[in-house]
Amino acid sequence: MARTIDEVASRLSASRPELSTASHSTRAAVALVLRERGGDLEALFIRRAEHEGDPWSGHLAFPGGRIDPTDTGPRMAAERETLEELELDLTGARLLGQLSDVPGHAESICVSAFVYALGPALDPALESDDPVLKPNHEIREAFWSPLPHLTDPERQALKTFTYLEHAMALPTVRLLDDPRAPVLWGITYKFMDEFMSRIGRPIPFMPWADAD
Repeated sequence: MARTIDEVASRLSASRPELSTASHSTRAAVALVLRERGGDLEALFIRRAEHEGDPWSGHLAFPGGRIDPTDTGPRMAAERETLEELELDLTGARLLGQLSDVPGHAESICVSAFVYALGPALDPALESDDPVLKPNHEIREAFWSPLPHLTDPERQALKTFTYLEHAMALPTVRLLDDPRAPVLWGITYKFMDEFMSRIGRPIPFMPWADAD
């Protein structure tokens, strides 16, 4: 069970992510950023700004976005988007590994995710693991969430979402204490599900998983 940055790096290096070679109309990349706190780990999340007509309006996610033609690859896109959205420069951060690509369920999109760590042993520009985050107009807020929140049964629930006329009952995790705040679900949930499993701290099976 990984509780430090070094342990996470070791766990991620022990297995290979599954990378998609399929054709998708949209490719995107995100950054899962970690730091050590209180003998455990925290992950950085964003809450998107609310915009009418935006299907992802107000949702929780990792910093990131679409891969531009000028990007050399998905990793550059993840770092560029994180810098644009939060003014957090990850070029000097420690890259711990990559997660498996996640395709969209209701549209032709594929997202790549890269895992980074902040800490005092890194690049001098990132010697603090508590950087000042400056969300741009796309981001309502950025926050750090302790990993134990992901494995707390009291924070898990099954919710129905409708996207592009597709209704789906999906597992969620409540990261923020405000009960009115959005929950973690969808592609970002899938990334965290894989990540937690690979570091030996799997998200518990939901009660409905054994319903059949």
